[in-house]
Amino acid sequence: MKTDIQIAQEAKMLPITDIARKLDIADEELELYGRYKAKITDGFERRMQDKPDGKLILVTAINPTPAGEGKTTTTVGLGMAMEKIGRKAIIALREPSLGPVFGVKGGAAGGGYAQVVPMEDINLHFTGDFHAITAANNLLCAMIDNHLQQGNALGIDQRRILFARVTDTNDRALRNIVVGMGSRVDGIPREDHFMITVASEVMAILCLADSIADLKRRLGSILVAYTYDGRPIYARDLQAEGAMAALLKDALKPNLVQTLENTPAIIHGGPFANIAHGCNSIRATKLAMKLADYTITEAGFGADLGAEKFLDIKCRKGGLSPSAIVLVATVRALKYNGGVKKEDLAAENLDALRAGAVNLEAHLDNLAQYGVPVVVAINRFGTDTDAELELLRKICIDRGADFALSEVFARGGDGGIELAEKVVAACEKPSSFKLLYPDEASIKEKIETIAKKIYGAAEVKYLPAAEKSIADFVALDPKYASFPVCMAKTQYSLSDDASKLGRPTGYTLTVREVKLSAGAEFMVVLTGAIMTMPGLPKAPAAIRIDVDDAGNITGLF
Repeated sequence: MKTDIQIAQEAKMLPITDIARKLDIADEELELYGRYKAKITDGFERRMQDKPDGKLILVTAINPTPAGEGKTTTTVGLGMAMEKIGRKAIIALREPSLGPVFGVKGGAAGGGYAQVVPMEDINLHFTGDFHAITAANNLLCAMIDNHLQQGNALGIDQRRILFARVTDTNDRALRNIVVGMGSRVDGIPREDHFMITVASEVMAILCLADSIADLKRRLGSILVAYTYDGRPIYARDLQAEGAMAALLKDALKPNLVQTLENTPAIIHGGPFANIAHGCNSIRATKLAMKLADYTITEAGFGADLGAEKFLDIKCRKGGLSPSAIVLVATVRALKYNGGVKKEDLAAENLDALRAGAVNLEAHLDNLAQYGVPVVVAINRFGTDTDAELELLRKICIDRGADFALSEVFARGGDGGIELAEKVVAACEKPSSFKLLYPDEASIKEKIETIAKKIYGAAEVKYLPAAEKSIADFVALDPKYASFPVCMAKTQYSLSDDASKLGRPTGYTLTVREVKLSAGAEFMVVLTGAIMTMPGLPKAPAAIRIDVDDAGNITGLF
């Protein structure tokens, strides 16, 4: 089979203005970035504001494994399949980060015959949104250090600066640095850090803001430091929010592209799914719901991280209510959860599949708590045997779960017709969506609810630093107690220990640190060791990526 990039480069794309006209978007309501991608103007959003919303469908997955699950591929394929059965649908995705593109994963725009295009543009610079976020983040950092240099009128304690610089490539050497070295005019020496752009609070803010005014308010609320006497310093104290918003004004507008089968796709924003909430922008999702009868979106990593945050943070903040949830599972991933090594996954192993299915069952039980109909998408791989697929079907039937075989990677929209029909049927079922916890619950009650009801923990242990942070933030401003919690933990396990596969229960979840994202309006709760600046592997994807004399990119997945 051809590589993803070969398939994408052979695609017969339509001009993006043609895709827009299918959605009743006039040419003057687009800001073009070449022939095949565009931003949708604020004017069009205002014109659509009174139009009824379509149904919202979330695509999530079991815990990710080295075997691959295909969540984005399923999302894209489902969107294409909807058109095959005569339904007007649109997909709403996150933008890929350059870190994974050049690091371990390679490209991130779907796969096989279920991709969004132009694939190279989407995976690389796209419309410059991530560059704008990087610039806005680092402008605030520059203004902090300049304030120190110019007399420090606010009395910022350089040992208690919280806001870090970012770049959107994996660069482990920048995790811990010293800035301000050199002569007196080169700044005040201090320890600093870099994170990857998708971990920036600015990214989370962009994806939660609903207007320029809301964007500025949230940017101004970023907690950047404390003074020598313990007073909080926010970005607004440095008068940084206006200039930051100026850098982000175009990045705030959703991006329109297309799939391989010329169906519409909105791709916008991309916060980390462990340190942040892992969903595309609220603005993009709400706009998509005005444009089609069905909006299909996804959340990062497995349902324990991505779906929980989509439902408890994004839906809470955006007033959204999904009509159905698609849970992606694969034979390979479940065998991995059942103890099979990556190199042995191609061999039939019904016992391991049966043992590993507890991970699927855990996610089904978790999602049932939200009151939304669920369909399991069995994403077929070429190595799956008939016996394995039949066993997985039986597991779903025994659990009372609706399911469909998905072959969109190999067959495009045609391979997702069964899934599309099942999802449409699920959307017609009663949905009584409810949040996992109320705003008025305490920070600890929120943490413990997620730990016990979603992760399967028996109890939660708080390290002294986490205990102190929770108390300090609530004392700083009582409204912070009403914020939702954004759990930061490993994506590879339901627990906080990446080595515990399947369905671990009865363990103690350890909270080591709690951070306040005052602009994003959530508390980040760190469990285990969460990497905010990944490193490159020994053989990164970057070494396989090239461009020929004609400008054609190769090796991008």
